[in-house]
Amino acid sequence: MKGVAPTTPSGFRLWLAGARPRTLWSAVVPVAVGAACAVGEDVVAWWRVVAALVVSLALQVGTNYANDYSDGVRGTDKVRVGPIRLVASGLVSPRAVKRAAFAAFGVAAVAGLVLTVAVGPVLLVVGAAAIAAGWFYTGGPKPYGYYGFGEVFVFVFFGLVATAGTTYVLIERLTGLAVAAGAAVGCVTCALLVINNLRDIPTDREAGKRTLAVRLGDRTTRWFYAGLVLAAFVIALLTAKVRWEAVLVLVAVPVAVVPIARLRAGAAGRELIAVLGATARLQLVFGAAYALGLALGG
Repeated sequence: MKGVAPTTPSGFRLWLAGARPRTLWSAVVPVAVGAACAVGEDVVAWWRVVAALVVSLALQVGTNYANDYSDGVRGTDKVRVGPIRLVASGLVSPRAVKRAAFAAFGVAAVAGLVLTVAVGPVLLVVGAAAIAAGWFYTGGPKPYGYYGFGEVFVFVFFGLVATAGTTYVLIERLTGLAVAAGAAVGCVTCALLVINNLRDIPTDREAGKRTLAVRLGDRTTRWFYAGLVLAAFVIALLTAKVRWEAVLVLVAVPVAVVPIARLRAGAAGRELIAVLGATARLQLVFGAAYALGLALGG
């Protein structure tokens, strides 16, 4: 209702808000696309999809809580435009948020161990690297997210690794299709982070957080976002040479037009929250259409 301030969430709703539910498609989409790449192969252990999804979701939630904790204790999130942060808001103690991050990483580790027993020890190395990357994104003495490498982490772990890794655990080998599909997914997932960092340029610059958006500046970051979205579609269409049904990804083009148009119109500050939501919808539609096309072509 107009004129009524939104209520602060509490209990489960507060923890759910801290898990940043809009970002969770970044964990679901690569698993769906990776599983679609496995369709049509000789031997596919489909039960492993569930385990891979648990790993991906738990890593995403763990990274979100770890980011909330580390930014909160550093004071980076004292002034925010975006959604609520647990530590910075003072609603949850840093210790509790840190425990939640470790618990989520623990769930990812357990599910990963199940896959390791079924597939092989190489997954131990990949899993350990993913958990470490999730924590040190904003944690530790020199968090790489503060130096402009956050997009690299997202592209590698929530694009290439999550997508091609899902295919690998299903058929126990890598395929060129899965790697290419992972690059497409990585680009659209990076776009989500870019919008988040574009919104936070003023506060991040003041806090000394040198994200890629801070380094590039507002105007160039907007072009970078458009470039990532374009690259995602181009790479996805290139995979149509292997499975022509991948062209179904084009149904997501109208969804992509919305956030790009808003950026070109100069959306800034709180207006970028709506662009973030539009990008999350793009990620969902892109991932669903692309996965469906790849599966139909298998």
